[in-house]
Amino acid sequence: MATVALAVTDGMLPFEMSLACEVFGSHAPAGARSWYRLSLCGPGAVRVGRFLVEPDRGLTSLARADTVIVPGWADTDRDPPAELVDAVRAAHEAGARVASLCTGAFVLAAAGLLDGGRATTHWAHARELAGRHPGVMVDPDVLYVDNGRVLTSAGKAAAMDLCLHLVRLDHGSSVANALARRLVVPPHRDGGQAQFVTAPVPAPDNHPLAALLPWAIERLGHPLTVEDLARRAGMSSRNLGRHFRSVTGTTPLRWLLVQRIRHAQELLETTDDTVDAIATATGLGTATTLRRHFNRTVGVPPDTYRRTFRSRTGPGPGTGTGGGAGVIRSGLT
Repeated sequence: MATVALAVTDGMLPFEMSLACEVFGSHAPAGARSWYRLSLCGPGAVRVGRFLVEPDRGLTSLARADTVIVPGWADTDRDPPAELVDAVRAAHEAGARVASLCTGAFVLAAAGLLDGGRATTHWAHARELAGRHPGVMVDPDVLYVDNGRVLTSAGKAAAMDLCLHLVRLDHGSSVANALARRLVVPPHRDGGQAQFVTAPVPAPDNHPLAALLPWAIERLGHPLTVEDLARRAGMSSRNLGRHFRSVTGTTPLRWLLVQRIRHAQELLETTDDTVDAIATATGLGTATTLRRHFNRTVGVPPDTYRRTFRSRTGPGPGTGTGGGAGVIRSGLT
């Protein structure tokens, strides 16, 4: 059972803290062979928004965790407490995987964990983060960034995307999807997706693609084209592309590829089908094509991915090694 430590001090944001508690502190979803053991680590009773939180352990316990989560830091004009920064740095040096939610990236930056790497935070604070930490390559246009043992998310709802990404790394797509269904949130939004799109996140039946997306997912085994999707939606290809960017934050073909790879992950985890059969079932045609796209998107070949999740009796990358088999890259290239 992997341990997850949530760093809490005065001045944290309650939404991100509660979200992490819900993901890593609830009971295991269907299909999980084991789950996380969550602890709250802080210097004593702390004020988080309007809530008084009593941590389970001190900040030094972060160094004994497999994964450390740093919630949003409310007052970005003020330096985070030195004891928090030191504890997060010590945890990383001890081998922990460290992830920040929203403006928690300011804590990771203060600890030096983001120097020389790419990171994100809430778009409204991205310029401030870049200005205060010029050694960090701040990307304000993505939902989260996965650098292996150091991960950062954008604001608010993007924190859930990163938490589900961690679950997917540790337990596979099927478990992450089961958890997402229980939480009534989208099972996967690609980390490279924009933080904001031209329209708010739509209700399931309140956008122009509401009927098209489920129709396409049911037909992933067919060679769908942009023209096929446009014809089904009753609009031009250009209009379809505009609606896809507005609703999903990406293009029709990139969206289709993500759905095909996600379906391939589930089949690799839950069936004994050959890679050739899975390539056919997901509409990727041949095993060669599946391997190429799967390796570029997930970071490992399909066979390695299958062995990893078939052999696990519990969380894998959450043990603090980071990276490796099962890593899902932040975006498609």
